[in-house]
Amino acid sequence: MSFKFKPDPLDSTDEKLRIRKNLQDITNRIHAAKNTTQILIDLKDGILNLFNAYSITIYVVDKLRNEIYSMFLAGSQLKEIRVPISNQSIAGYVANTGNIMNISDAYNQTELKAIDSGLKFDSRWDEKSGFRSKQILAAPIFYEDQLMGVIQILNRKKSDSKFTEEEVGLAVEIAEVLGVAFYNQQRFSHRRKTRFDFLITRDLINDKEMEEAWAGAHEHKESIEQHLMRKHRISKDDIGHSFEEFYRCRFFDYNDKFTIPGDLIKNLKKDYLCRELWVPMEIIDGYIHVIVDDPNNILKRDAIENLLKPNKIKYDVALPEDILKFINLFFRSSDNEHSFTEILGKLDDEDKGSDDEDGSDLVTESDSVIMQLINKIINDAYARRASDIHIEPNIGKKNVEIRFRVDGDCAVYQTVPFSYRAAIISRVKIMSNLDITVKRLPQDGKIKFRRSNGEELELRVASIPTQGGVEDVVMRLLAKGETMPLEDMSLSKRNYDELLKIIAKPYGMILVVGPTGSGKTTTLHAALRHINRPDRKIWTAEDPVEITQYGLRQVQVQPKIGFDFAAAMRSFLRADPDIIMVGEMRDFETAKIGVEASLTGHLVFSTLHTNSAPETIVRLLDMGIDPLNFADALLGILAQRLLRTLCKNCKESYHPKKEEYDEIADSYGEEAFAKLNIAYNNDFKLFRPKGCDLCDKTGYKGRMGIHELVVATDNIKRLVQKRETVEVMRSKAMSEGMTTLLQDGILKSLKGLTDFKQVRRVCIK
Repeated sequence: MSFKFKPDPLDSTDEKLRIRKNLQDITNRIHAAKNTTQILIDLKDGILNLFNAYSITIYVVDKLRNEIYSMFLAGSQLKEIRVPISNQSIAGYVANTGNIMNISDAYNQTELKAIDSGLKFDSRWDEKSGFRSKQILAAPIFYEDQLMGVIQILNRKKSDSKFTEEEVGLAVEIAEVLGVAFYNQQRFSHRRKTRFDFLITRDLINDKEMEEAWAGAHEHKESIEQHLMRKHRISKDDIGHSFEEFYRCRFFDYNDKFTIPGDLIKNLKKDYLCRELWVPMEIIDGYIHVIVDDPNNILKRDAIENLLKPNKIKYDVALPEDILKFINLFFRSSDNEHSFTEILGKLDDEDKGSDDEDGSDLVTESDSVIMQLINKIINDAYARRASDIHIEPNIGKKNVEIRFRVDGDCAVYQTVPFSYRAAIISRVKIMSNLDITVKRLPQDGKIKFRRSNGEELELRVASIPTQGGVEDVVMRLLAKGETMPLEDMSLSKRNYDELLKIIAKPYGMILVVGPTGSGKTTTLHAALRHINRPDRKIWTAEDPVEITQYGLRQVQVQPKIGFDFAAAMRSFLRADPDIIMVGEMRDFETAKIGVEASLTGHLVFSTLHTNSAPETIVRLLDMGIDPLNFADALLGILAQRLLRTLCKNCKESYHPKKEEYDEIADSYGEEAFAKLNIAYNNDFKLFRPKGCDLCDKTGYKGRMGIHELVVATDNIKRLVQKRETVEVMRSKAMSEGMTTLLQDGILKSLKGLTDFKQVRRVCIK
């Protein structure tokens, strides 16, 4: 028995393609079904879409009881409907005889009697549901010569006549597919792999609950994945692991910080991608990675490969709702600002017809689209709390990479086609008043940038020539706004109390030390805020002025014209200061003036780039500072680092292994750690990152300081006068209560503010 579907020549080509595509799609879904119940409940609507009809019932044979049965939802409960295999009903007759039935009116007894004298239509279901059955098309489901069930379609939508010959042929094709699927379900049911096997084998859900989940998802008109997450509390991560195990590919979770693949989507239409549920994501090792809802869908893969040829493609999986979110992210636009993709599209339109190899003349820095692109980059950097923007052109035809540094870590933001690299760099140089004709020397400048809401940003710009005749640009977003209070600086109680004591002194020198970007200026301004009163005159010399405070007289140094830190300090001493803050002691002269100023009745704050507080003393003495004067002037030295903090929303506690406990104790110092009375037992907990939407799946959000404060006690001053070694000074400071940077970081990891991995990243033992 082999009807073949013959498309009506009068049908439109689009309709033929729709039917053929839907037929292939439902075939794939039938063969991928986990069990018979899923076909009877979840896939019925998909099959019904192939016919212009109102209702469909799929029956499965029960040989032991000589019946056919189907399943339906009554509320949230699965219920069965059973029909004897006999000539007493239409579906039973088809199962009994193996004949196809195509009836124009189920209530026409004459039509039924003409087929078989005992044939009847059971109207009880119509009476319960209020549905009035009319046309019925029923076909047997066979595998080879073995009866597997019956497919029954009711009531055509656009005609009162019975189903057409073409629709009969389509029903037979579906029946053949169902026959193979039912046979495989019976034969291989215990060893079929499904995309949810991971959940079952790990006891996250059992077979019965999985069966109920299919029914529940259908009832609530939601995807099975959404239902599992909502009703059965299955995590998205577990569903992702299950998909990865089944499809043997990566699972993509939505992340609104994902780099927009401008080159890959510029020729694709948003509506098409939303309808087909796929989108290209990135290129890795020469392969375009495309996310789809079902990587095993051959029909979809063929369409993707035709569009993206001749590229090599790898398929990854994502939830349908996440694919739509990615598509909306990539094509997003608002009233105030074009999306990155739209801007690249405009550049592409202007670029058509040009074949310049090095890209120098394709587009100019004055083009409005290039201006929009740079504005978009700066606005997005600000929105993502980035401290730096790195624009990195490459030689040849490689794309320009744009990276943001957020919370101390660099990550790719976007890539831009290589042909726009010259225009992008030139545009930034124009904005920062740099010479665009100079490409072989580094240049420094500034940008004052006004956002659409009127807010002003200031960016420090550095252009640096790199290999291959291109230039890199790094833009630092300078901090603006309120000064942080000292109590929010994450200082330990001892460090906070001691720091308050020394900044309250009428004169002396206080130094904050650490590498670039460790928050030294922020800490200095927090200390100045604490002592900023109308009865005190405070002068600051900074390069640049990043933080402004009312009541401070702040000066921007200009080394190019000879107005450096030393010159600024000399001028301050003639301007009746009480407190002086100098941005950095870069040389002997600045340090010497600072020491002298602190000995003549002024409180002096400054910074140095040294690794620890005790090392700072040795560094200044090596610069030539007189040890007696320095010992008299010094009040304290605060060393600090910034490290990433665990996301408060998703961090998780765990019981570490003894080896990890021992490593922490050894890093802290065995004797000192023993004094903390933290024993290794079942109650000992640490915290680690997990990842959620609030922290962009990193597990970390924000940064905090760790500190090392040397207070210049009489003992420390004596060691300074004797020019003792760093080790001797550190040992003495620790005996007087100083905790090292590493120890302070470990204490904060024990409190769950960060993890030991982050502490090790920024500390030297």
